[in-house]
This record gives sequence, structure tokens and C-alpha cells, in this order.
Amino acid sequence: MFTARINKKDFEVEFSDNTLQSGKINGKIFKIDLVKDKNSYHVISDHKSYNINILSIDYSEKKITLKINNTIHNISVTNELDKLIKSMGIKQQVTAKIQNLKAPMPGLVTDIPVKKGDKIKKGDKLLVLEAMKMENNLKAKNDTIIKDIIVKKGNSVEKNEVLIIFE
Repeated sequence: MFTARINKKDFEVEFSDNTLQSGKINGKIFKIDLVKDKNSYHVISDHKSYNINILSIDYSEKKITLKINNTIHNISVTNELDKLIKSMGIKQQVTAKIQNLKAPMPGLVTDIPVKKGDKIKKGDKLLVLEAMKMENNLKAKNDTIIKDIIVKKGNSVEKNEVLIIFE
């Protein structure tokens, strides 16, 4: 079970199996028909049709931006562990200084809005990686300085390949 926060409203979601086509939302049973078409999805639920495009995914922050029937929705996701940590009053922090940015998945570098020597803040966009026809904004985990940029726009990269080195 996880919680999806969509436009400041929380939804408790539990899927019945790995197909992600049935389960419960806030205790109410749902069943959907799901068809994937290139970089979009078509969903039918309760006799209503939805066209869904994934615009971006930030895995570290657990945030997703979707375009559903031409309306943009920002979604944040938390699971049971996230809730437990929060209830204990523990703040998740990056304790070790991150030395480099690695590719979280194979893909194509489509934009690098930073340059060597730039001082960046936590959350700044460092690089855009296209994977499976989706643009993924890779962001800084903490304040740092760009020491070197290993890749160039247009490069194909593999998972865990070093992209940017920090001071």
C-alpha cells in the first residue's frame, strides 16, 4: 500500500496484483482497462476514458508529473516505510557528500543546463535523460560545485554510468 498525493489530496492505493489493473483506492474497489501506446497510456475506469502521458519522474524525491486528458498533475508517492520514518520524527538526510551523478537507467542525454564550475543548489536540474520516450530531470541531491561533465548532449549512456563529477 502507498499514498499518492495529487493536487494536495491524499489517496491510499493498494493494488491486487502486479498488473496494476485492480485494487482499492481509499477502500473503494477499482478495476481499469489499461493500454500502453508508445509513451502514453489509455485507461478506462467507471466507463470514463483517460489519456495519460508521463512527463517526468524524479525517483529520488518520489515525484511524478502526468498529463491526464490535457491537464497537468503533480503526484508525490509515499510508502509504509516513509510514513513510519515520519511518525518517528526522523528526517531523511543525505549524510555523505555525493561525489558524482550516475545514470539511473540507460538513456539519451537531451540537455545539460549546467557547466563546469557552476555552483548548484539542492534540487537544481543538472541533466535531462530521455528513457523510454520520457524525459527524466536529474537533480542535485545537495549544494555543490560542478567539477567536470563527462557526457555531452546527444550521448547514449548506460545505467550507473558517471555523468557529472562534483567537487
